[in-house]
Amino acid sequence: MTDWTKDYNERGYSFPFRLFDTNRANQYRASLEKIETGYAPDLVKLAIGHANSLIPFVDEITRSEEILSPIREILGPNLLVWNSSFFIKEPHSTEFISWHQDLTYWGLTDSHEVTAWVALSEASVQSGCMKFIPESHKGSIVEHRDTFAKNNLLSRGQELAVDVNEEDAVDVVLQPGEMSLHHGQVFHGSNANQSNDRRIGLAIRYITPDMQQTIDEKTDAKLVAGVDEYHHFNLSDKPHDLLTHEDIATVKHDIAIKEKFLMAGTDRKKHC
Repeated sequence: MTDWTKDYNERGYSFPFRLFDTNRANQYRASLEKIETGYAPDLVKLAIGHANSLIPFVDEITRSEEILSPIREILGPNLLVWNSSFFIKEPHSTEFISWHQDLTYWGLTDSHEVTAWVALSEASVQSGCMKFIPESHKGSIVEHRDTFAKNNLLSRGQELAVDVNEEDAVDVVLQPGEMSLHHGQVFHGSNANQSNDRRIGLAIRYITPDMQQTIDEKTDAKLVAGVDEYHHFNLSDKPHDLLTHEDIATVKHDIAIKEKFLMAGTDRKKHC
């Protein structure tokens, strides 16, 4: 076990990891922003929320050896991507992410999950970088409350129903092309973007194939490393191209299934 994996197991997170240089990060950002200006808002929203299923360059990132190597050190050789999505804060906006734990509403049976958060722009304290509470992953999922706050980027505006000592928080400062890794139960959130640039991050959720949903129906996942001997998920292929009709139909079918746990206990639909 390497020193950083020991730190990860102890604290529940590790950063920074350099994935690619700034020029490549800028190229990916330009590709994303071309999509944002070139498609209807509903398709852009769908692509941002289900990026690796609808955008080929995002699928490429999720399969890169630079990102898979550290994930393997934590989860082992067999890896699925359960979902990936962009979290974008516009400059001088009020959008934030409340303190929460990722696995709260995902309807998964265990915690064999790691989120890789890849910066395509600078993630600074001023721009609203993520914050982690060290060692908060060691317990279980705690109670959350739903706010559905308009400026909260989370689907339910969910927030921890327990007090968090902000003085314990660690700022996850990243440069374009760097990433952080965090456990699905670690307390984390982020403030509003007070900078002059957009804050753009890609969150990729890796799980092991032994995980499964808590409902009978299978949801989609992509096998990105090793083998799947469990068959708990529908293994979907790489996107055929950018926002194809076939891939969009697959994503919408998966959304309909996931709403059964992502929005459980509410009368609302998942923000796509």
